[in-house]
Amino acid sequence: MGRARTFSQPVIAEIIAVGSELLVGGRSDSNSLLITDELGALGIEVRFKSVVGDDEADIVRALKAAVSRAKVIVMTGGLGPTVDDCTREAVAAAAGRKLVPRKEALEAMKRRLAQWGRTPNRGQLRQALIPVGATVVPNPVGSAPGFWLSWRGATLICLPGVPVEMAAMMRETITPLLASQSQSRGGIVEPITRRVFHTWGLPEADVDAKLEGFMPKHVPVDLGLLASPLGVLVSLTTKPGIKGNSQVLDALSASVRARLGDWIFAEGSESMEEVIGRLLVKDKHTLALAESCTGGLIGHRLTQVPGSSAYVDRGIICYSNQAKIELLGVPADLIERHGAVSAEVAAALAKGVRERSSVSIGLSVTGIAGPGGATATKPVGLVYVGLNADNGDAVTREHRFHGDRSVIKQRSSQAALDLLRRWLLQI
Repeated sequence: MGRARTFSQPVIAEIIAVGSELLVGGRSDSNSLLITDELGALGIEVRFKSVVGDDEADIVRALKAAVSRAKVIVMTGGLGPTVDDCTREAVAAAAGRKLVPRKEALEAMKRRLAQWGRTPNRGQLRQALIPVGATVVPNPVGSAPGFWLSWRGATLICLPGVPVEMAAMMRETITPLLASQSQSRGGIVEPITRRVFHTWGLPEADVDAKLEGFMPKHVPVDLGLLASPLGVLVSLTTKPGIKGNSQVLDALSASVRARLGDWIFAEGSESMEEVIGRLLVKDKHTLALAESCTGGLIGHRLTQVPGSSAYVDRGIICYSNQAKIELLGVPADLIERHGAVSAEVAAALAKGVRERSSVSIGLSVTGIAGPGGATATKPVGLVYVGLNADNGDAVTREHRFHGDRSVIKQRSSQAALDLLRRWLLQI
């Protein structure tokens, strides 16, 4: 008989995002999403996340708290050339190490700046200061180097906060480093695996009700629900260090699909617009858009997908009643009788844009995004979407959304695309 496999104990990680701008509004930390995915693939569980401003003493306190509870600490931000960038100084103070110029960091920075036709100024020269004993992490995209060091039994990693730079350094240097450390500890690491299902059309409470009781007790999987203007995301995440995760996930995923059925529009990282593009290409359809309350948002989303020129023909922003009449031939008396926000006008918009562009499908949306424009019978959030196809199919749907103007526009665009998805799939 062969030797039984041994599994390493799960490693706990903490992410520290540095930057005062992350605390005052207007910017959010997106780096932790990629970092969590990279660490999860190595069986490293992110259990804590901290956000701290550009204050050296506060960063030191955050570091000391992190090292007391995590074996991997990933910091992002505060490595730039300006006076508020003090991550280097905070790490040196916390770890009791001096900052010294590192030739490899300086030379790499000079080469990068030379490519941009620049030479380093005094502030940028600070970026080459690295704590004694740390290993420099090269930056293949930007000028600021990162570094990592061992400290109190933990691996402390410092990366720039610019997402594209952080992602490249994480994937090219840090993930291989942590994988190597894991192997040196012995045993086999079971990755933390996540399955994601994107739903549209059901409130979060209804999704929860449909999934009630589907997961047996004591299964080492966490169920998560996350509502947003684009639907409810359902996630299944395995716990670290448990053998046979993939088989458990397969069974649970099948149950989620059975319970939620056609409400699921995508799995994994695929977006609604990518699903639509794939279906349009498959059936060789072309599409034209008539957008009122969404103001071109549907067209923007669809054309974010590479290759969308194969199926997106045009989009018309028909915001005013006059634009609806002049550009798409909506009868003035139809608007007079039913109002611009009505099923009848949505149908006329879809038909008008299809006929004028000679495509196979016309898609329309008209609604009241607010905060003004409502009447006693037509509240803010009332939206109609319409579809008209060259085979004679004509469909409209009424929706009543809540939220601010931006949220209603997002939901309206999703509703229109979901109407198209369901028509393409004949569901």
